[in-house]
Amino acid sequence: MAEPADNRKKSPCRREDATEVLKRLRQAGHVAYFAGGCVRDLLLGLEPKDWDIATDAQPKRVRELFSNTQAVGAAFGVILVREGKSVVEVATFRSDQEYVDGRRPTGVRFTTAEEDAQRRDFTINGLFFDPLEGDRVIDFVGGVEDLRAKRLRAIGVAGERFAEDHLRLLRAVRFAARFGLEIEPATAAAMLRDGPLLKRISPERIGEELRLMLATPTRGAAWEMLWQFGLLEVICRFLPMGAGVAFQRDRSVFLAVGGADEPEESIPFGLALAAGVLCVKWQEMKGAGDIRPLLQKPAVHQMVRAMRQSLKISNEESDEIEGTLWGIAPLLAEQRPGVATMKRFLAKPTAGLSRMLMNTLDRVGICCERIAWLRMELGELGKTDYAPLPLIDGDDLRAAGLQPGPVFKRILDAVYDAQLEGRLDSKEQAMRMAEEMGQ
Repeated sequence: MAEPADNRKKSPCRREDATEVLKRLRQAGHVAYFAGGCVRDLLLGLEPKDWDIATDAQPKRVRELFSNTQAVGAAFGVILVREGKSVVEVATFRSDQEYVDGRRPTGVRFTTAEEDAQRRDFTINGLFFDPLEGDRVIDFVGGVEDLRAKRLRAIGVAGERFAEDHLRLLRAVRFAARFGLEIEPATAAAMLRDGPLLKRISPERIGEELRLMLATPTRGAAWEMLWQFGLLEVICRFLPMGAGVAFQRDRSVFLAVGGADEPEESIPFGLALAAGVLCVKWQEMKGAGDIRPLLQKPAVHQMVRAMRQSLKISNEESDEIEGTLWGIAPLLAEQRPGVATMKRFLAKPTAGLSRMLMNTLDRVGICCERIAWLRMELGELGKTDYAPLPLIDGDDLRAAGLQPGPVFKRILDAVYDAQLEGRLDSKEQAMRMAEEMGQ
C-alpha cells in the first residue's frame, strides 16, 4: 500500500485556489473543510504554507469532479487537484486501521469528520475550518483551547498515538518548539517512556524532522526538549557516550550557536549537527577538560560517521560537519597559528561556519583568549588576498627534473606557505626554494 501523502514534499498552494476546490465539492453536495496545519496556523495568526482539504467525497468521486488530478495516495484517500496556480491536497475523511511498522497504517476506512479528527496526532492539528460559513472552526478534540493555553496534547491516549507512528515523538518536539507550547503531562510522560521506539524509524525520516527543527530560529527550545525526553540519546546512539550524561544548559555549545544578543536566525544543517555532536561530547566531559582533542581528525571522523549512520545525511552535510570542526583544530592548537595557517583556513569553504562555531565556543567559556586574538587576526587577513594562485605547480617541478612522488606535496605545501607569508613573491624564487628542497 502506498505511503500517506504527508511524507511528500508539497507543491505550492494558494488559499484562493484551495477555496475554489472546496466550493466545488460543497456545490456537489459534499462536506468539505480546510484541515490540519493550515487551521492551526490561521488561529495562531500565521500565514499557512499549505491549504489542505478534508471531505466526505471518496477518491473516485473527487476525480470525477475535477479534470486535472493525480492519485498520489488513493488507498489512503488522498488526491491532488490542480486548480489555478496550485496543487491542492484533497483527502477523504478516514479512520486508520492497524499500524504494524510504527509509521503507516495497513489500511483505512472512509468515515466522518469527527472520526477523522480522532485519528490525527495532536489536538492543534485536529481542527477543521469552514471558510464558506463565516470562517467557522470545527473542533472535535479541544484543539482551540489547547492553542489558547499554549499547550501541546496528543489526541486520545498519548501512548497509543506514539505506538501508531513513532515519528510523532519528534513531531511533538518540533511543534512545541516552533509554536512555544508546553507539552502537557500525559503526553510528556508517554514521550519519556516511548523514546526508544524511534529506533524503528528510518534514519532518513529522522533526519528530515531534525532539519525542520535544528536549523531554525527555535532550534534551542527543540534541542533542550530532545535532551529532556531522552530522544537525543536514541538519535545519537551510534556516537559513543558515557552513561548518565546530564545536560548542562549554561555549558551547551549548541544553545550558544548564533548568539544570544541578537534575534536568532536559521543556520545550515551541517553547522547545527557540528555544534550538536560537539555539544554532546562536551556534556559528556561535564564541561571540563580540553575540548581540542574532539576537533582532531580521529574524533571528527567518528562523529561524522555516527551522524551518517544515525541520519543518512548527504555528502554535502557530512563535508560541512567535518570542515566546520576540523577547520578549527589548527587555529586552537597549543602553538598560535602562523599567517599561512590562517590564510589557508580562510580559503576553506567552511571557514564561515568554523568562525561561527569558534564564536560559540567563546560564549561558553572555551579558549576565549585565543579566539579573541583569532577574531582580530582573521578579520585583518580577510581584507587581503588570502588565497592567491600558487606561484608553481607539479608541472613546474617535473619540468625542473624533479621526480613525482609524495615529496611533491611536501614541496608544494612548503612553497605555498612561504608565498602566503610573503617570504617569496615570484616564480623564480618559488622554483629556487623547490629545487633546494628536492635535492
